[in-house]
Amino acid sequence: MHLSGVLFFPVTPFGAGGGLAEDVLAEHISRGLEHGPGGIFVACGTGEFTSLSQDEHARAVRVATETAAGRVPVIAGAGGPLGAALAQAAAAKDAGADGLLLMPPYLAQGPVSGLVAYVRAVAEAGLPVIVYQRGPVVLEPETAVELARIPGVVGLKDGVGDIDRMQRIVLAIRAEIGPEFTFFNGLPTAELTMPAYRGLGVELYSSAVFCFAPEIATAYLRGEERLLTEFYAPLVALRAKVPGYAVSLVKAGVRLRGLDVGPVRPPLTEPALEHLEELSRLLKSGLEIVGAA
Repeated sequence: MHLSGVLFFPVTPFGAGGGLAEDVLAEHISRGLEHGPGGIFVACGTGEFTSLSQDEHARAVRVATETAAGRVPVIAGAGGPLGAALAQAAAAKDAGADGLLLMPPYLAQGPVSGLVAYVRAVAEAGLPVIVYQRGPVVLEPETAVELARIPGVVGLKDGVGDIDRMQRIVLAIRAEIGPEFTFFNGLPTAELTMPAYRGLGVELYSSAVFCFAPEIATAYLRGEERLLTEFYAPLVALRAKVPGYAVSLVKAGVRLRGLDVGPVRPPLTEPALEHLEELSRLLKSGLEIVGAA
């Protein structure tokens, strides 16, 4: 499974009745594919993974694999309770996904041996696994190496942002496993922190902005430096105003670009009117910078 460039984490659209809007998801992914993402991560954090039923999750993954049609790898979210994670892994494999992004187990926390057993059980379902370090999962370098040794574990996505810890993890895994193991910057609006992560040797990152402004995301990857100060920094400041805006603003941005993906589900909330207006101004400014207004 080769990943490169900008990684696309689509939102999950909901229709007027509140259910999964498969046709809108297919359109959302099709529009993203026009801008050449390196991979599609469906039903993950930006896709409101924790609010989806097992059936919705399976259908979303199938829509993604059918729409991508082999052009780029499709990675499905999985995680939470072990039984749910195993069901999601099985459904993703049946749908033809190329791998899993393994979210942390919730509420119950055990020792390192328990986490290793959890990851191993999901990896044994048969798809390559990228472990997501975030929330209750904060790894020591030796634990990260132990997870990386599990057959089928191919990567680590960091959502913690502890640069010292991440440097030690990267060095330990490179020394013990080798250069083929993949690392990702998984912080919200990861573009803002990529200069630091590149210094650690981490080149891949998830781009929430690609969901609603792929022109901006790809221009930043090509080196448009004005975007960092004039678009991404103010977007991060806006995101920090309300918990959950890392997803709510993205979904609102997709709607601002003309695709009705519906609202977010609780416990997330819709952006306030003044925040929507601010997002709209930022989006307009960013598109003007890249000549796509």
